[in-house]
Amino acid sequence: MSTQATTPDRLTKAVMNLPRRDARDKLQGRTRYTVDDTDAGLLHAAFRRAEIASGRILRIDTIAARAMPGVKAIATAEDAPGLHGIGIADHPLFADEVVRYHGEPLAVVAATTLDQARAAAAAIEVEIEPLPACLTMEQSLAADAPLIHPDWQSYEILKDGAARGGNVAWEATVVRGDTDAAFARDDVTIVEGTYQVGRQSHVPFEPRAVVADYEDGRFHIRTSTQVPWTVRHVTAKVLGVAESRVRVTVPAVGGGFGLKFDCSLEPFAAILARKTGRRVSLVNSRREEQMTCLSRENADILIRSAVTADGRILGREATVLMDCGAYGGEQVFLTTMTAHTLGGNYRLESVRLSSRAVYTNTPPNGAFRACNGVYNTFALERHTDEICAAIGMDPMEFRRRNVVGDGDLGATGQVFEGDVLRPMLDLALTKHGPHDGRTHTDDGRLYGRATTVGTWFIFVGPSAATVNLNADGSATLVTSGVEIGSGTMVQSLPQIVAANLGLHPDDVIVKTADTDASGRDLGVGGGRTTVSIGAASEAACEEVRQKLLRVAAQMLQTSEEQLVLKDGRVEIVGRPGSGTSIQTVIAQAEADIGPISGSGAFTAPGIPAMPGCAAGHFIDAIDIPVFAVHDCELAVDPDTGAVEILSYRVVQDVGRALNPRAVHSQIQGGVTQGIGYALHEDITINAQGAFDQAGFSDYRIPTALDTLPIDFHLYEGAPSCGPLGTKGAGEVPILNVGATIACALARATGQAANQLPLTAPRVMALMDGAGPDLRFPHISRRWSDNTIAFRD
Repeated sequence: MSTQATTPDRLTKAVMNLPRRDARDKLQGRTRYTVDDTDAGLLHAAFRRAEIASGRILRIDTIAARAMPGVKAIATAEDAPGLHGIGIADHPLFADEVVRYHGEPLAVVAATTLDQARAAAAAIEVEIEPLPACLTMEQSLAADAPLIHPDWQSYEILKDGAARGGNVAWEATVVRGDTDAAFARDDVTIVEGTYQVGRQSHVPFEPRAVVADYEDGRFHIRTSTQVPWTVRHVTAKVLGVAESRVRVTVPAVGGGFGLKFDCSLEPFAAILARKTGRRVSLVNSRREEQMTCLSRENADILIRSAVTADGRILGREATVLMDCGAYGGEQVFLTTMTAHTLGGNYRLESVRLSSRAVYTNTPPNGAFRACNGVYNTFALERHTDEICAAIGMDPMEFRRRNVVGDGDLGATGQVFEGDVLRPMLDLALTKHGPHDGRTHTDDGRLYGRATTVGTWFIFVGPSAATVNLNADGSATLVTSGVEIGSGTMVQSLPQIVAANLGLHPDDVIVKTADTDASGRDLGVGGGRTTVSIGAASEAACEEVRQKLLRVAAQMLQTSEEQLVLKDGRVEIVGRPGSGTSIQTVIAQAEADIGPISGSGAFTAPGIPAMPGCAAGHFIDAIDIPVFAVHDCELAVDPDTGAVEILSYRVVQDVGRALNPRAVHSQIQGGVTQGIGYALHEDITINAQGAFDQAGFSDYRIPTALDTLPIDFHLYEGAPSCGPLGTKGAGEVPILNVGATIACALARATGQAANQLPLTAPRVMALMDGAGPDLRFPHISRRWSDNTIAFRD
């Protein structure tokens, strides 16, 4: 191995705050997204969707619609039989025999113009017999509730080990230690809390969009997605073709936040492309995006803890009910996350957790930045403050005593490495000072401050990369990575390749995702791109470097160990100017051995959990934990319930910050998005099963007036298997925001702020003593009774 490979600071300060190479084009409107594809000859598609939450399909008649002007094809359930899903195959492409949510696709039309497609879709004759609908989890879990999936037992199981039954699509559990004994002790205080959160819409800049064509027996899908290989797999499955018959390419994506971490519109467009032999564009309207696309799920949470007078948590039990909507989808996978959030902040001597995805007759929910970690952290940190009040301990002191550290066990029995959270808490206290007990602002509003902790993880998994050296001395990185707006593809990955090959990041070309050209990748999300694709890129660079140095050693008549790659040159260690340019070595290599390239791969290192304590999980232990400490000061107007954030401060574990500027932008954006979740973004569902909030006019997201500068500190040095010691930085900034605001508001008002969002009317109701009833009769208080009711 060369000296360059062991140099600790290959990433020079000169490129650590590398600006985004795509910034100017995006600001000036030159970047072309999938939604911008309006080439001549393109057909346009539109859905006919159900306008009822639950019903039996009696008739779908497309004869009149097929005769309308411009119509080229119509597809229905006949064109896509079968089911798909994650964990369980429960999801048809089109509603088939029954409708399970308002907005479910019944048919899709391709026509010459979008207006023609919409007119024909509206002309499809539909007859549906209404059936009783379960619009809430409480309704779904009632003893006499109709089964949303009466044939649930017949579904193909794609992953074993989870409990299922009735209207519970999936259950993931953790049992470690003896919680019964902990709660039975006479020297503990038992604290119980209930918490509730609503749905949150992603609202990306670009809605879901796809353009598909079918030529020479193959599909080419150009799409706005975070997961090109998932799109390839699901589309092939739905269409009944080999995966090699599907090519997926991805231009710049106008925002994802987890919304585009599944396959959605692509199979519909592919079916129409095969039927017509033409390129077909399918784009969600903003109303469709809001009303039918995945949201962060609503959830009901019960937590109880057995705590000693000196603050030891002897036992914790919790049940989390996650509304997955009409189909299991991503919620089945996301039940995993509960173990690592409710069980990841604090040392627990015994723990029992149940996380359930519950079917309702509502649009399916899915992944959203930090997934259920956001609301589990909210519930856990509110619960922690309630524990502190019950035992009379200072909240900061309780957290310092109990946060996980080196050698401590997580909920599933994994052993944490490194003492990270406690030093981060101390740093926050040093930087921002102790809580001073203030109760009012100078202008008479109620004042509150809170400091919270959070534990999340980097979602690793398989990635592949290839690096090709070009004749001009540049390098091309080929991966399935997708630029979703975070900047990873134009900042951190070029930095990693450049650091390994002695180049400037501007000399690294990153090819847009193409499943025909790049190896398999799990997808862009979960903070994994820099870690997983970055590690695969490092492995590819190692092969490139070895080939390059082997040729250079012969040219310079020295050993490979004496060579270093730096500033586009191959130099002899300690003798600046003694070597030659990489470009010259490439030319020699092409004559001697051919063009230089290398491939690399990475997957989860596989941190062990304690055998037998976790069931139904997709991830039993956290490969790369990432921690956060947030501090918030706020003011509450006692007359209106309006909340103003006075200051917001973040200490974030980054492993190593490859690009502090990029991390700062993620923190700023994540906290702003979290403020929306905590205070503004509220989705309600009407009696017909449709969202009341259909677009920007009635769905309140943060605006420029709601933002404020975020004070941040990047905490470096925590263990990480990521390249150059880095961790992902995109998801964790939102993790603590709802928790921190709710804890601060509870201190300001003296009321239990246990429901999000904390809109002004809700805050007023709290202060008036008319807070929500969160008794949750659909969650048992006895663990022995807290089992799924299996029904035929």
